[in-house]
Amino acid sequence: MADRSVPLAVYVPGASVIHRLPAGVKLLALVAAGAAVLAISSPTAAGIAVAVAVLGFALARLSLRYAWRGVRPTWIFLLGIFAFQWWSADLARAIGVVGSIVALLLAATLVSLTTRTTDMIGAIVWLLGPLRSLGVNPDRVALQLALGVRAVPLVAELAETARQAQYARGRRGSPRAFAVPLVVRALRRADAMSDALHARGLDD
Repeated sequence: MADRSVPLAVYVPGASVIHRLPAGVKLLALVAAGAAVLAISSPTAAGIAVAVAVLGFALARLSLRYAWRGVRPTWIFLLGIFAFQWWSADLARAIGVVGSIVALLLAATLVSLTTRTTDMIGAIVWLLGPLRSLGVNPDRVALQLALGVRAVPLVAELAETARQAQYARGRRGSPRAFAVPLVVRALRRADAMSDALHARGLDD
């Protein structure tokens, strides 16, 4: 099991079957999961999707605390989506939609934790290689997609840090005490990432 002290968005080395899967296979599975989210509205289907994602963590020999930490910071947004879907449709629809989103969050977190960034970028470049003739730059697209996948658990990690700071200040019931530090941390992390890309000549 992985150490809880390891940052959520960082690759966790391992020799599990999930770790050994080619990065391209995991990315294609993630894309398929994203497409499935658009079609899932059944609570049963959503439950199966969440169960499969949780099974992935078990196969990767990662603590389920990672799964919880990948979803917990988004609970207020999920609650809002749930309420809207229940109001505009029905309870079954609300459970199905929120369940499918949770499954996708878990899947993105799992891919991020079990796939090196270099492998992820290499797989995307290979998959998009045929599009070079159409003027597409696979290297740039790969970098953007890889950063996008990393962003899901990274934002969750930042949100968890902001929530812990909120509780430490005794302002548990204040949305502003959570939202403001989260936005500030996210902007700082974005600036740091921008500086790193600029240093590598990838800022254009």
